Amino acid sequence: MEKELTETVQRAWCTEACAIDEIASYMDYEALEQAVLLVAEAERIAASGCGHTGIACRHLTHLLCCADRPAHFISPSEGCHGGLGFLQEGDVLFLASRGGGTQELLPMLQAALKKKVHVIAVTENLESELARGAQVVLPMRVGRETDRYNSQGTTSFVVMCAIFDALQAAVIEKTGYTEAQFALNHPGGAVGERLNRENGKQS
Repeated sequence: MEKELTETVQRAWCTEACAIDEIASYMDYEALEQAVLLVAEAERIAASGCGHTGIACRHLTHLLCCADRPAHFISPSEGCHGGLGFLQEGDVLFLASRGGGTQELLPMLQAALKKKVHVIAVTENLESELARGAQVVLPMRVGRETDRYNSQGTTSFVVMCAIFDALQAAVIEKTGYTEAQFALNHPGGAVGERLNRENGKQS
């Protein structure tokens, strides 16, 4: 690979690795614990965001489903046109926006609050309308994205996924979710084959 391109890809990896490494220093652990408790106790969980953030939210809901926490991604457009009917009082809604000003999410925020749904915001802007309206706020920080124009939501996506990954790991610990349960939910692929083989021996 050309030297310039090699430096570009290595710089991208360093940018994302450094951003993940910094999470531990600024995370609000009380808020994170509160989020874990809400997710562990909720009957239903939903998440919503736009663009790369929306993809990260899909990742979160899949992780939670794997851990027996019923979760569903609601697109911002559907959320404002009936999709919020999935959630009832006491449920949890994650709203994720790096800047906290994603206009498509704000009507969902207000509707969720009226329904007495617990709203967990994930954002860099703690003074945003999204952060101020949420019951729990998980902070994120991004120095820059990986491309030369600082425009693609790459580092933002990786940081948000890292926060969600840590959250689901804590939920698994809090709920006492077992490997046997995971094997039941994940019968396919190499992971499913290994889990079911190991748990089959134990039963």
